[in-house]
Amino acid sequence: MMKKKLVYLFLLFLAVTSASYAQTRKGKVEITGDVKVSELVKKHIEFNERMQTVPGYRVQIAALSGADSRNQSFELKSKFKEEYPDVEVYIIFNEPNFRIRVGDFTSKLDAYVFMRRIKDRYPGTIVNDNVYPIHLDWSNIVPETDADADL
Repeated sequence: MMKKKLVYLFLLFLAVTSASYAQTRKGKVEITGDVKVSELVKKHIEFNERMQTVPGYRVQIAALSGADSRNQSFELKSKFKEEYPDVEVYIIFNEPNFRIRVGDFTSKLDAYVFMRRIKDRYPGTIVNDNVYPIHLDWSNIVPETDADADL
């Protein structure tokens, strides 16, 4: 009876140690699938590396739709560019709407400050986030810590 208990105890000890050993071993995971999927993922990664964008904000000054909305959008873009030549203007077309967005702001606060500045001339303004501006003046970006300044 005692031998039986010792055998069970020994088997239990082996099971526990082998299970813990199996969880600590490093292995290689190989995923097999369609070659076209892996090529598509590779192209997606290369595209994202080339884009060099950062998250940011833009102020939407108008959303137009209708028969003459395209012409109105480009007229509004020209008018805005005359008033604010240093601010980028973007026309986004999502059928059937034309949206006119301005600025490349790295913080929501900067976008809101600019929105307040133009709100009287462009009353329907809103701030859009998750926009990815490409044109940034990196000289105005202040590092958060001294370690960031070294980068």
